Amino acid sequence: MTILSGKRILLVISGGIAAYKSLELIRLLRKAQCEVRCILTKGGAQFITPLSVSALSEHPVYSDLFSLKDESEMGHIRLSREADLIVVAPASANLLARLANGIADDLASTTLLASNKEIMIAPAMNPEMWAKPATQRNVETLRQDGVMFICPATGEMACGETGLGRMVEADDILTSIKHYFLASAPLSGKSVLVTSGPTYEPIDPVRFIGNRSSGKQGHAIAEALAHAGAKVTLVTGPVALPDPLGVTTIHVETASEMLAACQSALPADIAVCAAAVADWRITAPAEHKMKKRADAEPPALSFTENPDILAEICRSGKRPPLVIGFAAETDDAVKSAQEKLVRKGCDWILANQVGKTENPVFGTDYNQVTLVSRSNCDEWPPLSKKEVAARLVEAMISHFNDTGLDQDDQPSRRPSTASR
Repeated sequence: MTILSGKRILLVISGGIAAYKSLELIRLLRKAQCEVRCILTKGGAQFITPLSVSALSEHPVYSDLFSLKDESEMGHIRLSREADLIVVAPASANLLARLANGIADDLASTTLLASNKEIMIAPAMNPEMWAKPATQRNVETLRQDGVMFICPATGEMACGETGLGRMVEADDILTSIKHYFLASAPLSGKSVLVTSGPTYEPIDPVRFIGNRSSGKQGHAIAEALAHAGAKVTLVTGPVALPDPLGVTTIHVETASEMLAACQSALPADIAVCAAAVADWRITAPAEHKMKKRADAEPPALSFTENPDILAEICRSGKRPPLVIGFAAETDDAVKSAQEKLVRKGCDWILANQVGKTENPVFGTDYNQVTLVSRSNCDEWPPLSKKEVAARLVEAMISHFNDTGLDQDDQPSRRPSTASR
């Protein structure tokens, strides 16, 4: 998952030879897992076809304000309401003039005027047109109205002239979109450590002691945190899951390796210890495979207690301001979680009852947890593990909003390559 995963972009394509770049922008946005809907103006349709736009966006193309079909399926009000961001690329001088003066005489201008979402504009026009006082007045008016601009580049134009007015490349626009969502993401600037999966403690080079953890919950939490703008380090035991997109993933096997990886990832603002770490390891694992012999007794295994990773993080001089643990219990999960919260010194525990056939948890896509803090127990309904992750991230956001952030920690809402 990336910062753009699941984001809904409304792309307005106006007239100009630079309209061909919008096709590459659609491709890049879809690759970044965005949902893209497109409005193609009559001018834009002189340079690229609705079929090309529809094929790349995987949605119908909207173009006619008075189309009964378009208005019944996705009217101009709904088009703007359901978008997370509106991008106009390319934006012609004519469209800029109409927007600056509140003229709504086609689907594109009507949708933009009716929008309650932020607008990012990438102009494209002849250098003389861009430099004209009228165009610059329109740009300044729109900036004052809160519109963001990705300023044009200098280069050779299709007309043969050279100067400032060429629309920037599709990947530059994608970067501006990413910066916009990163800057507005609620956990932007926060660093988070997440542990996930089981640990495998070797008996010999072939056998190990482990548990049934699939890592699905920990990986879902790492993805949700990255989606909220956090810089996430995921330390995971052996799992059959792909590494989450946008997350730094460290693979380990044993509890000792996991502790070392966690210590190297500190300091952090948040730690979420979702891994099911083995409590014991074999004191002296065999160097060679232990073979069964008919005339021999089963080997006696000597155990040593593993490091307590959650407690070590809580006792660390680099302790994160918010430390969250998990308590997977077969009996009275909430009571065990309350005791564990005090014993280990963490801030929250997510308690879940495991081992029951009606709520197996390990290996499944669903979970039911109770969020236990020092002052409250909040029982959540049965949810998918992705929904549990999203709800936990919402709780983290509320926590930091309630406790307050230093002014220097407040994220700017300005994208770095787009100006207002």
